[in-house]
Amino acid sequence: MAKNKLTQSFVDTATCASGKQKSDYFDTELPGLLLKVMPSGKRTYYLRYKDTHGRTKEKSLFDAKVVSLSDARQKAKEILSALALGQDPFAEQQARNATPTLAAFYHTSYLPHIKAHKPKSWTTDEAAMRLHVLPALGKKYLDDIKRRDIQALVTQHSRHYKPASTNRMLNVLHRLLACAVEWEVTGITRNPASGVKKLKENNQRQRYLSESELKRLWQELETSECTSITALLKMLLLTGARKSEAARAQWRDIDFQNQQWRIPENKTGQVRYVPLSNMAIKMLRQLDKVAGCDYLFPNPKTLLPYDNIFHTWRNIRNAAGIPDIRIHDLRHSYASFLVNEGIAIYNVAQILGHSKLATTQRYAHLSHDSLLASSNTASNFISNAIAIKGSNEPPLLPKSA
Repeated sequence: MAKNKLTQSFVDTATCASGKQKSDYFDTELPGLLLKVMPSGKRTYYLRYKDTHGRTKEKSLFDAKVVSLSDARQKAKEILSALALGQDPFAEQQARNATPTLAAFYHTSYLPHIKAHKPKSWTTDEAAMRLHVLPALGKKYLDDIKRRDIQALVTQHSRHYKPASTNRMLNVLHRLLACAVEWEVTGITRNPASGVKKLKENNQRQRYLSESELKRLWQELETSECTSITALLKMLLLTGARKSEAARAQWRDIDFQNQQWRIPENKTGQVRYVPLSNMAIKMLRQLDKVAGCDYLFPNPKTLLPYDNIFHTWRNIRNAAGIPDIRIHDLRHSYASFLVNEGIAIYNVAQILGHSKLATTQRYAHLSHDSLLASSNTASNFISNAIAIKGSNEPPLLPKSA
């Protein structure tokens, strides 16, 4: 370890000793300041010091070809003074260096988290991040992401997708950043997505099966050769269940005696029970159990739940003359059947497994005939009220001109 009173001339001409990987020259005028010279000729100022815990640290300061010796000494004095006062002048830079990019945080922390805590829906978040968020913001460090960046992403996304899709993408990003704040990830103290307004959604569908459409659809289900998938579709029509719930239904969860279907974990993460009508029980009794498989509607090739039934569903709905009906509209339709038959909205909510009554009211699309009948009930009451027998009141005469 060489000690020299460093001079500008020495700094400009210092070389690395032959056969060494580096040579350190310590300044005798300012203890702690040193010049590190590499075989390549690169010369760098370093500061050796003790941190607030008494540990010896060495910190690179400046390139000696860029910063003069006098400036390096002055900066080193300021740093040593701060350290003597119990401050950490390197804390900000260390925090900056420890701040991950959005992509790094997503892959190392957030993705493993949602895989563990959202086993049935994490793929939705993964697709939104991979296709939309990461290409736009993935290379940015968390402390560099501003509200304007997220707003620009929302604006760009909305040019190609419906408002609901853009809002879902924004929700995914918001949840990720909220986790970063909650987990106290270095570099982020507030969620920049919090101030970004969602787009107004005006694309809520109100589509459900009419009686004639229901009849045609059922006829197609009866004659279709895809017995496992058609049975699954019948289950949706007869219970109002979600497609994922029916696809994963197992025989051990069917209580034939009490006509009840236990869904171990639904969309809200809660166990719920669905009443099975006589028609649903009859349909289930007609199913053939597959040896070694507990699923009600397994894919015969894999004996696992179907991942995608759209091809068969498209053929069936087209044959029934209802190409615009979605699978989820069967759930809408089931709710409307119940409401139109006078079933209390609370009972409908219980059957569908909704935690909020407002959610059920979205599905409860009353038919025009039901509304008209309700309106006529009121008008009949008024008509009976004003037609009072034995009234001696004279009829109203038109006013004279």
